Amino acid sequence: MPDFSRLDALRTAQPLLHCIANQVTANDCANLALAVGASPIMAHAPEEAADIAAHCDAAVLNIGTLTEELFRACLLCGKTARRQKGRPLILDPVGVGASPWRLRRVRELLDTCPPSILRANYAEVLALLGASAAEHGVDSIEAPDAPRRDAAVRLSRETSAAVLLSGKEDLITDGNRVWRISGGSPQMRRITGTGCMLSVLCGAFAAVEPNAAQAAVLASAFWKVCAGAAEQHSGGLGSFHMALLDTAGTLTGASFSRGISDFSIQIISPAAE
Repeated sequence: MPDFSRLDALRTAQPLLHCIANQVTANDCANLALAVGASPIMAHAPEEAADIAAHCDAAVLNIGTLTEELFRACLLCGKTARRQKGRPLILDPVGVGASPWRLRRVRELLDTCPPSILRANYAEVLALLGASAAEHGVDSIEAPDAPRRDAAVRLSRETSAAVLLSGKEDLITDGNRVWRISGGSPQMRRITGTGCMLSVLCGAFAAVEPNAAQAAVLASAFWKVCAGAAEQHSGGLGSFHMALLDTAGTLTGASFSRGISDFSIQIISPAAE
């Protein structure tokens, strides 16, 4: 089981996160980072990206509203983060299969500054693996467990990153072990940006958990607990949205551990060589 006390360590450490965010979801990402105890800097200008990244405890790159200028900022931030020993770098390749230009830019990021954690949905994972996958906005496509697991493991091995493949059930892999995390709420699919926010959680937990895969497991489990609690205490999508932040801001390591007992964290069959 993951070390749920990392949440208490996160609130004590108040790590500084450099978030180059999707402009659609930047406000939610910043508020969630604050709710869990991190301190976000939402700096997008290439002129300051390297300087800010050099002083942060983790960096989160989100390409949801990518432009050439934003790509340069991501590249500078990523290079700086990777030069800092032990500095976590999280990449969220939103809609990477939507255009050849977007795919080229993400592959350049992967080659130049390999991330510690790659948080993606199944369609995005397939696009990064070179498989054809119909894009439905930035939403994932549905698939059985085995092909999702195999795709995540392959991508982890190709990139040397921990991969968090999010969906109804999240799969996390370091290329050898695979964790499956069940639970949460189907309402998450009806709120814009819940995947982007999960990537920010990966950055926050990676700032206090040195093992990238374990940090991703903690982020996934935390978000599932928040979603489950929010569904119980809301009457519609608006109140559900707010209840996510309420829960994120009030969970402790102990209540986090109790909350996840209603769900499931499993290590499923190791990937075949």
